[in-house]
Amino acid sequence: MAVRVRAACADDAAPVALIYVESWNDGFGDLVGYRVLGDAQVERWHHTLSSAVTQWWVAEDGAEIVGFVGVGPSRDPIDVALGELDTIAVAPSHWRLGVGRSLMTVALRALAADYRDAIVWTVADYDRGYRFYEAMGWHSDGGTRADGRDVSFRRSLADITDP
Repeated sequence: MAVRVRAACADDAAPVALIYVESWNDGFGDLVGYRVLGDAQVERWHHTLSSAVTQWWVAEDGAEIVGFVGVGPSRDPIDVALGELDTIAVAPSHWRLGVGRSLMTVALRALAADYRDAIVWTVADYDRGYRFYEAMGWHSDGGTRADGRDVSFRRSLADITDP
């Protein structure tokens, strides 16, 4: 599948919110609870996509947004030398079609332009996510937060070319 990845904008908030909720619920809702799509979610994503701190991209299959990713400075731990993969999500209808890989490639190149290493936090026991991160060069670093409900993975960005 050939997807086009482009910079996200605030006008992408509704489809991004939908993908966020659907991928959350299908991916790990049974582990941490389900989310509901509503005006508050769309407004949150409108604000988030307008942020100057995090860079956001969306993946399009034709005219349909089917995934998104964001990167920026690490928030936990706060470390100016460490980048963070903030969120990566793909519409469940497009899982295992290369959309996540396309988004991750863009994210890693952007991170490599500013950082030597990066961190991502994910839900504990989310095996599908673990496999994806490991396939993309991330490794569990043993970090936990939220009473063990979140775990961290890290990745050196030294092997990323053409940032």
